[in-house]
Amino acid sequence: MVAKAVFWSFLGIRRKKDHEADSLRLTPVQVIVAGLIGAALLVMSLILLAKFIVGRAV
Repeated sequence: MVAKAVFWSFLGIRRKKDHEADSLRLTPVQVIVAGLIGAALLVMSLILLAKFIVGRAV
C-alpha cells in the first residue's frame, strides 16, 4: 500500500479521497522510507538507461 501511494505521488496523480485515506493509514516514517527507496530506484534506473544508451552509441 505504501509503495502504491508513493508511486502515484511521484507521478503527481492522487485523488483527494485516496490521499485522505492514505494519510489515516500510513505513518510518516513509512512514507519517508518508501520515498527514499523509490527515489533511489528512479536514479539507478536513469543511470543504467544512460549507460545503456551511451554504450550503444560508441
